[in-house]
Amino acid sequence: GATMLAAVGVARAAGARRVVVAVPVASPSAVQTLADEADAVIALVVPEGFRAVGEHYQDFHEMTDDEVSACLDAAVRPGPDRPGEAATGTSASAATGQPTDSPARDVVVTAPGVPELAGILRVPAGVRGVVLFAHGSGSSRTSPRNRMMAEHLAAAGFATLLFDLLTARESDDRANVFDIGLLARRLGMATAWVRAQEPTAGLPVGYFGASTGAGAALRAAAEPEASVAAVVSRGGRPDLAGHHLAEVTCPVLLVVGGADHQVLELNRHAADQLGGPRSLVVVPGAGHLFEERGALETVARLAVRWFDRYLAEPPPEDDARSVPSARAAHSG
Repeated sequence: GATMLAAVGVARAAGARRVVVAVPVASPSAVQTLADEADAVIALVVPEGFRAVGEHYQDFHEMTDDEVSACLDAAVRPGPDRPGEAATGTSASAATGQPTDSPARDVVVTAPGVPELAGILRVPAGVRGVVLFAHGSGSSRTSPRNRMMAEHLAAAGFATLLFDLLTARESDDRANVFDIGLLARRLGMATAWVRAQEPTAGLPVGYFGASTGAGAALRAAAEPEASVAAVVSRGGRPDLAGHHLAEVTCPVLLVVGGADHQVLELNRHAADQLGGPRSLVVVPGAGHLFEERGALETVARLAVRWFDRYLAEPPPEDDARSVPSARAAHSG
């Protein structure tokens, strides 16, 4: 209970009028000690033969800062009588699910020897980085989930490119849909195209991958010439990148729904193989598509924070702001 005692002291020093300690399990002695300092102590289990907290959990992995943030976000999701609040590190509009207006235009991604690929490019004012989306099988540039995600990123100052990795004819061949090498090459091609466009030239590049698209994003990020600054995976299949995971050295955020059990295990295994900083964040109660109320908004907040930390160009020295320190960590 020593850490909790310190937390109670900090809360008191910060001006808290009432401090309640609530824990799933605690020893009788810890409860007594905390009761002397806090206004109330709530413990669901207080075993007489207490030896260690971890003995009372099926999963007692070390949680990252991002995973804790996801749990807190899930606890304060906007409801009919509880409007959303701005999250630290994001604009108010992005946090409340009301992204600011940012012009989007239809584009055609081209490269020698490759079919023309339709895309949607959005470049907000004051842009400080660009994120390319790699959608999953059966999806496209019109994916409502990815378009919502792009709006949140644009509200935070990031340009976004949603594009079709395959032509309509190519998509008819299911083998192409799961050809991670092909999809990764297309993403690399789109990266070169973005870097050649006037409004996005010179900007740091990040990838956002969903489902099988996450495997393609990581495979593409493994290429040294890609120079990708950061990757975010939503309900992704990073395992599809295979042995290339070890070659991914940029910071990677893996976001998985807590109810997406099989994919969660695949992500935990893949996290151990990544060659750079990584964080695995579990969104409580969310399924593979994050259709639950507020789940997708939680992913958006996490993505904005990740890209804000690792992708955004640093502000001028006369406009420096506090940025959370980065640390390589993962759960599992």
